[in-house]
Amino acid sequence: MVDRKGHDDAELPAPPWRKSRKPPQFKRQLSQDLIVETGLRILDAEGLDALSMRRVAQELDTGPASLYAHVAGKEELLELVYDRVLGEIELPERDPSRWKEQLRAYAMEVHRVLGIHADLARAALANIPTGGNSLRAGEYIFGLMIEAGMPPREASMSMDRLSLYVVGDAYESSLHYARMRAAGVTDAEQYFASYIGQIAAYYRSLPPGRFPHVSKHVDDLIADDGEQRFRYGLELLLDGIEARMPRH
Repeated sequence: MVDRKGHDDAELPAPPWRKSRKPPQFKRQLSQDLIVETGLRILDAEGLDALSMRRVAQELDTGPASLYAHVAGKEELLELVYDRVLGEIELPERDPSRWKEQLRAYAMEVHRVLGIHADLARAALANIPTGGNSLRAGEYIFGLMIEAGMPPREASMSMDRLSLYVVGDAYESSLHYARMRAAGVTDAEQYFASYIGQIAAYYRSLPPGRFPHVSKHVDDLIADDGEQRFRYGLELLLDGIEARMPRH
């Protein structure tokens, strides 16, 4: 409608007695993908302890009961979130002639991805691969070792121990980040420098008569950072797997 002066009524302010109307809010349709996506976002931002079906429902502005039509409970949610994250792992085409190099690259890639989603390593422990991405990763390293000549049973145990090492190391890191959150610390470099500094000071204070080697070689005990230690342990495992590979 236009008044006699040619002005559109839409330009006029609403009378003070008229209640303002908010535009309708359209919720995204609930789905398993949306629930998993939301769960991962909560885990990354607030940690594993903050993740629950109720917390996910709150984030999606719905009731917890509505989630159970898509996810059986927190345990399944964690499995689905873990499988979603494993989808971020890049796997090149298997080359049995370069099995050690590819196994090393795989372990480093999994460690990198779990480092991005630090708390997820806690959920990954004791997780049996059943999801599509979990099975894809398992098939890759299992097949790589078998095609390189290792008997399937040995390949199975090697895969299990390698996976446990990678996840366990990532889990240790997640504990430190949980402590940082609890203390309200945001600077990881500052946190680790302080943490290692306190350990070094304590070791140096030990009586040399009872702990001669620890008190004398403190600098060597704290010399390497987490990344260097992870790589060193990985090489120990890879060398052990190599020693069990059949000689052609």
